[in-house]
Amino acid sequence: MYYLEKKIEISACHRLELDYESKCTRLHGHNWTITIYCRSEKLDSNGMIIDFSEIKRLVKEPLDHQNLNDVLPFNPTAENLARWCVERVPHCYKATVQESEGNIASYVIDNE
Repeated sequence: MYYLEKKIEISACHRLELDYESKCTRLHGHNWTITIYCRSEKLDSNGMIIDFSEIKRLVKEPLDHQNLNDVLPFNPTAENLARWCVERVPHCYKATVQESEGNIASYVIDNE
């Protein structure tokens, strides 16, 4: 089994839609760190699982310097963003999203 890991940094703002009072319902920004984990039993004809630049194109380009509420069709929590990454990137089985120091969410496909 082959594995790769790609770390991406983005700057983006969001506001959360919550059913309780929180300062996070107001627009605010983060310097996010997103780590994409991919795996495959086979490599493509170029000897890769997926090109690192393709991961960057799929994840960083649509999100960097954006209001996540405007570009994503869901409540942009770190947990939801991690799942979006896994569903968007081919061969991705795990994504971690760090929105600030010490606040990290992950989404993992266990049975692939």
